[in-house]
Amino acid sequence: MKIDKVRDLSADQLDDELVKLKKEQFNLRFQQATGQIENTARIREVRRTIARIKTVSKTKAAE
Repeated sequence: MKIDKVRDLSADQLDDELVKLKKEQFNLRFQQATGQIENTARIREVRRTIARIKTVSKTKAAE
């Protein structure tokens, strides 16, 4: 998810998206551990999107 889309989300939507991505990250780690993962680049994408959401969430909370 690009930063522009993340900035357009409300605080509740950011929280929902964060929970969804955390679950996906958990599942991807299990797939990697068992050797079943097909798209290893997805782990990096999810991790970075989580960081983007957390950053935008903190800046909105500070305002």
